[in-house]
Amino acid sequence: MTLGHAVDADRTIAAPPSTAWRMLVLLTLVNLFNYIDRYIVPAIASSLRASSLHLDRTQIGLLATGFIVVYALASPRFGALGDRRHRPRLIALGVAIWSAATVLGGFAWGFISLFVARAVLGVGEAAYGSITPSLLADAFPKAKRGRVFSIFFAAIPIGSALGYLLAGEMNAHFGWRSAFWVAGVPGLILAAFLLRLPEVPRGAHDLDEPTDTPPSPGVAGYRTLLRNIPYRLTVLGYAAYTFAIGALAWWMADFLTAMRGLPAQIADREIGLIAVATGFVGTLAGGWLGDYLLRYTRHAYLLMAGVVTILAAPFAYLALTASTPKWYLTGLIVAELLAFASTGPINSAIVNVVAPAQRASAMALSLLLMHLLGDAPSPWIVGWIADRRLHAGWSDGAALRQGMLILPVAFLVSGVIWMAGGLRRDS
Repeated sequence: MTLGHAVDADRTIAAPPSTAWRMLVLLTLVNLFNYIDRYIVPAIASSLRASSLHLDRTQIGLLATGFIVVYALASPRFGALGDRRHRPRLIALGVAIWSAATVLGGFAWGFISLFVARAVLGVGEAAYGSITPSLLADAFPKAKRGRVFSIFFAAIPIGSALGYLLAGEMNAHFGWRSAFWVAGVPGLILAAFLLRLPEVPRGAHDLDEPTDTPPSPGVAGYRTLLRNIPYRLTVLGYAAYTFAIGALAWWMADFLTAMRGLPAQIADREIGLIAVATGFVGTLAGGWLGDYLLRYTRHAYLLMAGVVTILAAPFAYLALTASTPKWYLTGLIVAELLAFASTGPINSAIVNVVAPAQRASAMALSLLLMHLLGDAPSPWIVGWIADRRLHAGWSDGAALRQGMLILPVAFLVSGVIWMAGGLRRDS
């Protein structure tokens, strides 16, 4: 029996709503730890520079780049597997790998060992990031996906914030190594629960989508996706967005310490609390608004994401240039609210513009492109610019700000690309 025939046989047997919602709750909880583990390093950046590892900003930026490059390169392989194999088992394997890698980061004795641990983290997260959205898309009907993905992806800002808060507190009281250990162990436990999740039928909620032929395997399948113009524009806009949001998350706490004079623990706490509040409100509101606007135009997800991301650009600039807390915190809060509002709609757009049997591959290719073009280079580029300015005699804070001023431009580029995609008559 071909994959296409298998899909057809399952089309009338969608997952029960109770099962779908339980799946969403567990996968969102796991996604929370996904981002806790990912944002340990920026929370302890100042301590890593002062520790026996003696890392500079370029090396700290390279830790992000190494993770993202491996994450992006591994994603297409897991995406292809996710369109053909049992997805919960693959997801559980990924969670176990990234959690073990996080724990090992706490034993690093130098830059190379920490770099390797963070790179292995990318293998596990590639399995989770490429496959999980396709599982959720098949568990819920199209009209609910904006809200579903807004709940799932609300774990990004909340988990990132908890990573800052948890790592900051552990670092302050027990040293930087403890942050890796306390964040990694829960994922090993959650991996066992993921093995109990059921597989759900592919395409059962998409009766209007063609599923009579299997997706093209390997490179041919990814080439087909790249010929899909709405998909291509969505992903290119996502790359510019990820360039900005990735470097902003990576360096903002260090910026508040270097430029605004806040103690590292206070900076971590402020960044964490702002991310929790803006991420939760912005992501959920964006998902609900996207679903509401979908009643009026099938391009609602891209158009809404484009508008809010363009509006985020001037507020991000204000956050980096204003000198008083009232204004730079206002800029940061509004910029993050607007930026996070696009998360649910954009991920819904990605799974909606491809066939059900291609969703894991589509997510995997989007992860490859948006990270290789986005937050793989951006933390390193910002760190490199800052180090060059620092060596030229600039103050520590002014040097870092100079590097970060490229980020509002990236927000603007992202919004323009998404608007262009949403305004296409044939998209």
